[in-house]
Parts: sequence; C-alpha cells; structure tokens
Amino acid sequence: MAGEELLLGIGLLPVLLCVVALGFLLLVYVVMTFNRLVTLRNRVDNAWAQIDVQLKRRYDLIPNLLETVKGYMKHEKTTLENVTKYRAQIMTGSVEERAKANNMLSQTLKSLFAVAENYPKLEASQNFKLLQEELAGTENKIAYIRTAYNDSVLEYDNATEMFPSSIIAGMMGFKGKPYFEVPQAEKEAPKVKFE
Repeated sequence: MAGEELLLGIGLLPVLLCVVALGFLLLVYVVMTFNRLVTLRNRVDNAWAQIDVQLKRRYDLIPNLLETVKGYMKHEKTTLENVTKYRAQIMTGSVEERAKANNMLSQTLKSLFAVAENYPKLEASQNFKLLQEELAGTENKIAYIRTAYNDSVLEYDNATEMFPSSIIAGMMGFKGKPYFEVPQAEKEAPKVKFE
C-alpha cells in the first residue's frame, strides 16, 4: 500500500509542477500587461501635458496681441470678443471641450489676422508682426504635439481593446482615451476659384 501511495504522489508531482508553472506564467503575463498599460496611459497623459504647455503659451500671448490690435481695430469688436471668449475656454474642461475651444480659437485668430490686413498701420507694427510669428510658431507646435498625442492614444486604445490584454485592462479599470481631433471644416480641402 505504501508503494502505491508513493507512486500516486510521484505521478501527481509533475502535474502539480505544471499547474504551479502555468500559474506563475499567468501571473507574470498579468503583471507585464498591467505595467505596459500603465506606461501607455502615462505616455498619453504626458502627450496631453505637452499640448497643455503650448495651449498655455498661446493663452499667455493672446492678451499682448489683443492689446496691440485694440487701438487699430475699434470696429472689429466681435472678433476681439470671440478671441477673449475662446481663450478663456481653452484652459478648462475635458479633452474634447478643450479641443473644441482650441479649434474655435484657431479659427477666430485666422479671422483676426485676415481682418488685420485691412489695417496697414497695424500690419506694419513690429509688435504685431512679432506676436503673429510667435502665435504661428505655437500653432505649429500644437499641431505637431497633437499628432504625438493622437499616436499615443492609438497605441493605448489598441492595448486596452485587443485580446487578451483587453481582459486585464477591463479588470484593472483602464478606459480608452479621446483623440484631439480637427473639426470637419478643417479636414476639407479649400475650394479655389479662378475668375
């Protein structure tokens, strides 16, 4: 009888070792996947922080621009009010709300610069030229960083939605992140007419 019990114990030992090894491998996979998801989420947050820095930079430049422009453009009150309104909205809210305010501010600034062409003295102003260049550079940085942010979101969202990491993402509370999107009007090619 003792020999049979010993044989049964020896026969179960490889099975038990396999179960423990599989459990260990599963645990290692879960930890590695969790750490990867945390890394990707942090990349998205960092990319958004980079956008935030540039939005703040533009936010800080706009009052100087408005002061420079006010003296020349007394009749363009609506444009100036819209710049102020969207400037205030850009620093608060969700990613989607801030992206929408950013897009509206970009459109309004384009209008402001277009209207400025009607004021030759303003266009000749060195302050206005410098501020316009600073804002254009900041707009380019925002566009570049928005691309980096959206790339980070894509990688993170793929990791949270693809099997089998989606199981771990769901269990650990990882949720998808929103893209910083361009409005439909800016996606369409401009229509050029020669008359």
